[in-house]
Amino acid sequence: MDHGAKTAGRNVNYEYRRRKGAEEMKYQVISFILMLFLTIVAFWAVYADLSKWFTIPVLLLLAAVQVAFQLFYFMHMSHKHHEGPKFFIFGGILVAFLTVLAFMTIIWW
Repeated sequence: MDHGAKTAGRNVNYEYRRRKGAEEMKYQVISFILMLFLTIVAFWAVYADLSKWFTIPVLLLLAAVQVAFQLFYFMHMSHKHHEGPKFFIFGGILVAFLTVLAFMTIIWW
């Protein structure tokens, strides 16, 4: 393999990584803007002094959406080879949910 072919391969690899980096940055900026919007909506829901039966579920839904954005865009969980961390994170979420459900059941019944 001659020197020109090696240089051309490096240039192609560099361009690919540069394009992927720009695409990744675009997704991060968009998700950041969406998270800011969701935060403003959450503050507005509390500020508007709406019914607590409406406000609390909306806040929990907005929080869940923001956690998903954090995991998949800022912590790069959407990339390949992150199956192990995904398993443990979602396993922890399941255990936390079951724990809260168990305590709520014990207290209310």
